[in-house]
Amino acid sequence: MSSESLALSEVSQGIQGSDPLRTFKPRHKRRILCAFPRYSYSFGTFNHAFPLMGDVKGFMPPQGILVITALIPEEWEIKFVDENIERVTPEEFAWADVVFVSGMHIQRHRIHDLTRRAHDAGKVVALGGPSVSSAPDYYPDVDLLHCGEAGDATLRLFQRIDETVERPGEQIVYRTVERLPMSEFPTPAYHRIKIRDYLLGSVQFSSGCPYTCEFCDIPSLYGRNPRLKTPEQVVCELDQLADGGCVSVYFVDDNFIGNPKAAESLLDALIEWQKRRDCQVRLACEATLNMAGHTRILEKMKQAFFTNCFFGIETPDPKALKAMKKGQNMRMPILEAVQTVNRYGIEAASGIIMGLDTDTDETPQALIDFAEVSQIPIMTVNILYALPNTALYTRLEKDNRVLHDAENRDSNIVFLQPYETVVRNWQRVIGKVFSPTELYARYAYNAIHTYPNRIKPKNPLCQATWPNIRRALGIFRRIIWRVGIRGDYRRHFWKMAWTELKQGNVETMFQVAMVAHHLITYARECTQGKMQSSNYSIRRVEEDRENQALAAA
Repeated sequence: MSSESLALSEVSQGIQGSDPLRTFKPRHKRRILCAFPRYSYSFGTFNHAFPLMGDVKGFMPPQGILVITALIPEEWEIKFVDENIERVTPEEFAWADVVFVSGMHIQRHRIHDLTRRAHDAGKVVALGGPSVSSAPDYYPDVDLLHCGEAGDATLRLFQRIDETVERPGEQIVYRTVERLPMSEFPTPAYHRIKIRDYLLGSVQFSSGCPYTCEFCDIPSLYGRNPRLKTPEQVVCELDQLADGGCVSVYFVDDNFIGNPKAAESLLDALIEWQKRRDCQVRLACEATLNMAGHTRILEKMKQAFFTNCFFGIETPDPKALKAMKKGQNMRMPILEAVQTVNRYGIEAASGIIMGLDTDTDETPQALIDFAEVSQIPIMTVNILYALPNTALYTRLEKDNRVLHDAENRDSNIVFLQPYETVVRNWQRVIGKVFSPTELYARYAYNAIHTYPNRIKPKNPLCQATWPNIRRALGIFRRIIWRVGIRGDYRRHFWKMAWTELKQGNVETMFQVAMVAHHLITYARECTQGKMQSSNYSIRRVEEDRENQALAAA
């Protein structure tokens, strides 16, 4: 296709001047439909927790496409639809001149579905986001591809749309060469969503990660030198989320401490923000495990009311960590690192990978034992998948171990162990670590060793507004009915609930009950073969259920 040469020939136009993307003035009126595809059911979307929340329909607001929506020239009309909340209607497709779509690999099927529906309506489709940026060849049916972050490619895409909204004869690819500095990013278009439709709020402070783990595509996509927003930008976004009713916000940075000095500067601002808000909003993030060595940062995270952090532990096996070039996890013993983080009131979550070349017949039991001794409640266990633009993909492709047609498998890798063995071992680990007995025991540990170390609001009764009380009573009623009465693991729930309620930790009781319900239900579906064993899998599962949920949205 000619798209690559076209994109490269246009780079010379670039971004000239102070901020031509932000100041671009179109000559023609356009109607832009920004559509975000529905997530496939997965471990990390916590969809089984939504019914307990009542009004929650989606996991987190989609950061990327909300930023692009905010960058669209004000002269153009915009409609925003997140299909996790509601389905795009035929009338909305008919209204639009152009359909903007963004998404991750896990949304690949839904991206194709949105593209087909837009094309059926005769509309040109522009696709951006991490999936197409990593693997543009996944989307041969899309008209305009935006690969990379906001920048000169975004400007050239806008210019093309201003010139014509006709579908091109062949696909056009726009690749970002000059990124828009994150300090010049607009506030995501939160005003176009209902914050309380989502389980969590989302904020991005930085992009990029200095480490080069073999299986990760972040450095190739976003660079190794983290780029940053200003603390003032982040606080402004947090204010909008909190004013919209958000009580938990997740920092979606690739590595929250990729730049430790910048993280400290942000934390100083967040501490002041939490004082002003009296700790009404819990914060969470993801980071590398070497964060445990930054005790000053941990203390500031405690004061900024960070209550959860996801760590890519991947495996407790030092040989495997060395093989995947994850030396940052070996700067102190893993268990010591987790316990250190817990002492600052931060509950650890962990990514775990199975199907590594270093795995043996003893690996499943070793992972089960690790869950027990680490007391990490949430462990996202996936089998290995070779993503494009990673050292892992390059190495395995040289050895003819990458499958280019893996629609009936959850991984594109030829493992050293039989594929069926890897999946069976994954099911064994998932089934054990998320059995009600094991899971609630890990939460009980954190209730003693982690949660008491958190700061508390000075005036908690100020949050007891009638809307908050009504919402809390609804959540409590649904939890009691679905988990405390109908749940077959209700004995474990009540033991936890009484402990937390006696200490006045109502919100903690809610969070544990909701997350545990999702994890237990999801794990049972995994052991029954109803779920993929990798979040990057393109194998279709539970299609009827997904279609029913989509139609009901």
